[in-house]
Amino acid sequence: MTTHDTDRGVRLRAADCELTLRPDQGGRISSLRVRGTELLRQGERFGSFVMAPWCGRTGEGRFRNGGTVHQLPLDAGPHAIHGTVRHREWRVAGADETSAALFTDLADPWPYRGRVTQLVELAPDGGSLSLTLGVETLGDSFPAQAGWHPWFLRRLSPEGEEARIEFDAAWQEERGEDHLPTGRRIDPRPGPWDDCFGMPDGVSVTLTWPGRLRLRLASRSPWAVVYDELPEAVCVEPQSGPPNGLNTHPQLVTPLEPLEISTTWSWESLD
Repeated sequence: MTTHDTDRGVRLRAADCELTLRPDQGGRISSLRVRGTELLRQGERFGSFVMAPWCGRTGEGRFRNGGTVHQLPLDAGPHAIHGTVRHREWRVAGADETSAALFTDLADPWPYRGRVTQLVELAPDGGSLSLTLGVETLGDSFPAQAGWHPWFLRRLSPEGEEARIEFDAAWQEERGEDHLPTGRRIDPRPGPWDDCFGMPDGVSVTLTWPGRLRLRLASRSPWAVVYDELPEAVCVEPQSGPPNGLNTHPQLVTPLEPLEISTTWSWESLD
């Protein structure tokens, strides 16, 4: 039976997989356990959180919608980072043992009325997770982005080997000294990374913890940020556009055309 309370969140279960959602902590997935092993870094800033209505850094916190320039609060040095909904309380629209639907409304400091929805679905066999995000306007049209920022543990146990990251990207967005893409596409470089990659056939990234687990992240979106500069965790972030995309690759959300993005995580045990 689905557990749902303000202290422990919404808990889903399928076979030997357990997942916990925290509507009170930005709708994040706070825990993903496979055969009793936690895959996500723990803590209110971690787990896997939703990025919307933009992903990564927005340069100097400014973006344009038609002839209007908007200023967002700066929370990453000179930039605004990762959207606003990770700081908002979400509401549960419905949940059963293996799935849950959540939503939150866009509000100040975002200058447009809108809503973000998230559908979380565990496969009945406990072997995969599907996530779908939607961004819709409740008034005027606006540019937006959406995606996920999961913090996967670098090691699944203190004595375990580090996760290995494998992917085949067509290009890497060159990163400037200000941490924003310069607009140049370059050949992918070896890590460590805090970089955006282009995968025209859709995101496909594999994390392997030798002898323990292999996890594949897939999305029809062609964009992913890979971040592995910290010793505790590695991040693979499927998203609808690159960092600073509100300015360089704007996707307009209109009353007739919401933004939608989905990702599937599937895994297999190696022990």
